[in-house]
This record gives sequence, structure tokens and C-alpha cells, in this order.
Amino acid sequence: MQAQASARPPDFELEALDGQSLRLSTVLGSHVVLLEFWATYCEPCLTSMPHLQDLYQRYQKDGLLIWGISIDGPESVAQVRAEVAKLGLTFPIGLDDESRVVSLYNPKTTAPFSVLIGRDGQVLSRYEGYSEAAAAKLDAQLAQVLRASQAP
Repeated sequence: MQAQASARPPDFELEALDGQSLRLSTVLGSHVVLLEFWATYCEPCLTSMPHLQDLYQRYQKDGLLIWGISIDGPESVAQVRAEVAKLGLTFPIGLDDESRVVSLYNPKTTAPFSVLIGRDGQVLSRYEGYSEAAAAKLDAQLAQVLRASQAP
């Protein structure tokens, strides 16, 4: 499922697995941001993560920032760490263990759920679930958005 562009996304701040702070407002304007809501108990989420890692490696130099936002509960931090290590993820993983951020972006708590935000701070699209067709659409959209938003 994909939605049209919309207003500026709500700001948030989360602690990342590495102890850093992830605050959306600090990266808007300088990056294309993909927020990926996922959980360790969600098989489609775990299936999608290698694809996201590939996108991150391909497009990070072009200004793509992917933030995985774990919707697992506070008791699952060790499991989140283990899955991130097992999958070899190098993009930041935020811990939304109180469901504050997911309630702003994804009130149905669907997983996986992706929100693509342009450099201009506008929500470009939302993707619910994971399929190869959706992954291909996201790939094409990212390539187009990153190309269009390159600094002269």
C-alpha cells in the first residue's frame, strides 16, 4: 500500500541500540529518510531487513538514512540486538518500546511498515507489509527521489 505525499511528519526522539539519540528534526533537510517499523517476532519484517541493508549500502553516500524502529517491548532489547547482529544491519535501530513513535506514524501497528520522507521533510509514501513487488517499487522510488534531490 502506498500513500501520496503529505504534510511534514511529526518529530520524535528515540534511543538507538548503540546509545545514540535519533531525532528526526536533526536530519530533515539533509537526508532522504526511510523509517522502517519492525519487530523481532515478525517474519515478513525479518525477511525485509536484508533488502533494507542492501538499500542502505547502495544509497547512503547519496543521502539515504534508514532508521529501523523496533516496536518490540522493553523486555526484548537483547533479542533486538541479537537479530540486528544476525542480520548484519549497519543502519541505526531505534527502540520504540513505549510505542510513542509507532502511534504517530502507524496507529494500527502494522509490521513491517515503511515511511519515506524526502529531503524537503514531506512524507512521500508509506508502505505496509513486505513483498518483492513492494520492494521493487521502493527501490525505484528511492533512486528517483535521491537523483532528484541531489545538491547541484
